[in-house]
Amino acid sequence: MKKSGMAGLLKQAQKLQDDMARIQAELETLTVEASSGGGVVTARATGKQEIIEIKMDPDVVDPKDTEMLEDLVVAAVNQALKKSRELADEKMSQAAGGLMGGLPGGFKLPGF
Repeated sequence: MKKSGMAGLLKQAQKLQDDMARIQAELETLTVEASSGGGVVTARATGKQEIIEIKMDPDVVDPKDTEMLEDLVVAAVNQALKKSRELADEKMSQAAGGLMGGLPGGFKLPGF
């Protein structure tokens, strides 16, 4: 590889690294929301897969049936985390210019 080609490659790698750092910081400020039970339980998560809020309709809180409430919370949280991962994947793929989408079967870059 020519010296000028290597410099270009290093420049592209530095830009990709800068873009990834910027997007990781942005993901901390972005949120997604998901609900279960027709909206009676709602969970919000950051783009970094951290649950920041869970809300429930007071009518769904039945001390005699905590199992149903637990199931609704788990479903809402799992859906919020799934949406958060999808958001992160989308943002990272945009920064990588399709590079990450071309990685083989489920391979992920560390930390992303």
